Amino acid sequence: MARRCPELWRTGYGLRGGVSSVRMNGGSGPGAGYNPGSPPGRDTAAMWYAIEGHDGSDVLGKRLEARAAHLARLHALRDAGRLLLAGPCPAIDAEDPGPAGFSGSIVIAEFESLEAARDWAAADPYVDAGVYARVDVRPFRPVLP
Repeated sequence: MARRCPELWRTGYGLRGGVSSVRMNGGSGPGAGYNPGSPPGRDTAAMWYAIEGHDGSDVLGKRLEARAAHLARLHALRDAGRLLLAGPCPAIDAEDPGPAGFSGSIVIAEFESLEAARDWAAADPYVDAGVYARVDVRPFRPVLP
């Protein structure tokens, strides 16, 4: 099956190159299964956080202007082995929403603390550009790949 959206992979908005090492989490209770772990030599006390930015109204132009700076920060997380996934949420049921734009973005990345994840999210170029009307940050526990 041909990938319909190769741009996502070229820009770093996907798993390719962004997945940390994976270790088994044994047991049969909640959380049993695969859990991405920290790369070798990294502090294993770091945790994954889900960052969800919610776009304001009519911000597609602002999003496009700030995109290069936004992607640069995601590439830095990926290159450090701290990005699980990232990508935009189309405002309509289509990979390329055209002028409908996006309703927001999701980033799942590893940080030392909830405060560090919130600080990173607050410094996003999309926040500075007025793209996001709201940003939610919460702990995330990967269970399945």
